[in-house]
This record gives sequence, structure tokens and C-alpha cells, in this order.
Amino acid sequence: MRVDQELVERVQAGDKKAFDLLVIKYQQRIVHVITGFVHDPVEALDVAQEAFIKAYRAIPNFRGDSAFYTWLYRIAINTAKNYLTAAARRPPAMDVDALDATIYYDAPELKEYETPESSLMSDELEQTIHQAIQDLPEDTATAIKLREFDGMSYEEIAQAMDCPIGTVRSRIFRAREAIDKRVNEIMNQGEQQ
Repeated sequence: MRVDQELVERVQAGDKKAFDLLVIKYQQRIVHVITGFVHDPVEALDVAQEAFIKAYRAIPNFRGDSAFYTWLYRIAINTAKNYLTAAARRPPAMDVDALDATIYYDAPELKEYETPESSLMSDELEQTIHQAIQDLPEDTATAIKLREFDGMSYEEIAQAMDCPIGTVRSRIFRAREAIDKRVNEIMNQGEQQ
């Protein structure tokens, strides 16, 4: 944290290369966080870049009340939410054209080890987990994403979400309970068929 603070002070003094070091240090973590919200990897990179630009513009106002990563994380989350809000207003674009679909369908490396049953079950399980997370209240969903997808500690999550650690623990517990319930329902349906 001391290194981050020194780099921030250098950026505030006009050293642009110090900000480059902060970007290099946190780029992967921020992209990972944003990917929890923005599922298209290319779009997630664009949103991450926008978050770093916003952070650079706002860094003169950074007072060091929290860790730099916590501050940057909040900017990234807000940027991702703004992107999703704006994307909901845009008309849908073409996803895959017919030629691309043929290329993907014929790709042997995509089929090599999967049976139709295992592929269907895997897809269904993944969709169920994502849907269970989407159905959670926003604070609960954010807590479980930070823990499971970003690997943050309970203390880091509490700091990032600006809430007590006990609240983080209960949100993660409730999230896991809800996800387990959905997964068990699917598994039970699969056994009955």
C-alpha cells in the first residue's frame, strides 16, 4: 500500500509514468472484476480502459482515505454499471454471421472431449449459476463475485463495499445458499430423467 501511495503522489505531482505502473499492477484484477459484469471479453477490456481513464482524471482528488485498489475498484464497478445501463438502451447488434457460425461449428478443438449430454449439463449448470447470481440483490451479488471471481478476502470486500465484515460474511453465505439451492434443483431434475 505504501508503494501505491508513493506512486499516487508522483502522479499527482505530474509524473504520468507512475500511473502507467499502477495500470500495469492492477490491470488484470480490474479486467477480472469488470468481466463479472460485462461478459464480452472485448467489451470488458474497453470498459477497463475507460475506468483507468476516469481514475487518471480523478487522481488529483484521491486523498488516501482508502487503499488505492479499493478506490480504483469502485471506479471500475461504477464504470461497468454505467456501461450496462447504456448498453441496455442500444439496439442489439448482430452476434454471429452465418459464415462465423459454420467455422465455430466445425472447429474440432471445441468438440474433442465433450459428449452432447455433458455439454448440455455443463451449459445448463453455468447458466443456472449466472442466473442465480443475477437474481440476488445487488449487494449480495457483488459480494459473492468479489469473493469467488476476484478472490478478494472478506476484509478487502468489506473495505471495497464500505460495510462491516459481518455483513460481508452474511451476504456471501446467503448467496452461496441461493446458488446451492438452484444447482441442487437442476441436479435432482437430471437424476429423475
